[in-house]
Amino acid sequence: MKVKENLTVIQEQINSACVKVNRNLEDITIIAVTKYVSAERAIEAVDAGIKHLGENRDDGLLSKWNILGNRPIWHYIGSLQTRKVKNVIDKVSFIHSLDRHSLAKEINKRATGKIKCFVQVNVSGEESKHGIQPKDTLQFIKELQVYPNLLVVGLMTMAPLTDDEQLLRSCFRQLRTLRDEIKVMELPHAPCAELSMGMSNDYKIAIEEGATFIRIGTALVGE
Repeated sequence: MKVKENLTVIQEQINSACVKVNRNLEDITIIAVTKYVSAERAIEAVDAGIKHLGENRDDGLLSKWNILGNRPIWHYIGSLQTRKVKNVIDKVSFIHSLDRHSLAKEINKRATGKIKCFVQVNVSGEESKHGIQPKDTLQFIKELQVYPNLLVVGLMTMAPLTDDEQLLRSCFRQLRTLRDEIKVMELPHAPCAELSMGMSNDYKIAIEEGATFIRIGTALVGE
């Protein structure tokens, strides 16, 4: 299917999820995850009206950036190796995978202005997933105040790949609760208003539980 057709279906699903829980459609940002598709497909997504693209490897981001430039807003959504920060730092507006001081230090060193970051939290506790533990998140975010080029705009998580709706809701709710605890502290370096959670298989549930950024690959741009 064409990206535009997929987008129409997704927007209808987002709208119904928002109506169900009395949220505003404008509060949801769709990130088209283009890591598995060609630059041509990424261009199709932008032409369809998608404003945000997400990549999880530096080479994938750079190859598409060389073609699309600043037409979309770029998000780095994968685990970011410290040594690769220099390759993407001047291309991206958001980094969704901040989870350690060495990475924060390198982003701060390389950035020429404030970089919007999501702190990645491993709420599911799966060993295969990156992110810091929920119990350590608040202290970690407090410590990030020493890096003037970092702005912690929110929290990110990857839920388990499962059809268990209650488990998914539990993960998303944990992240939202954590976000709320940090947000009320009104830390200047960490307004922490956003929630990056929900992918192709669970974005409707994520929206119902408070997601503001959803990362959609397969359902939007295909395999």
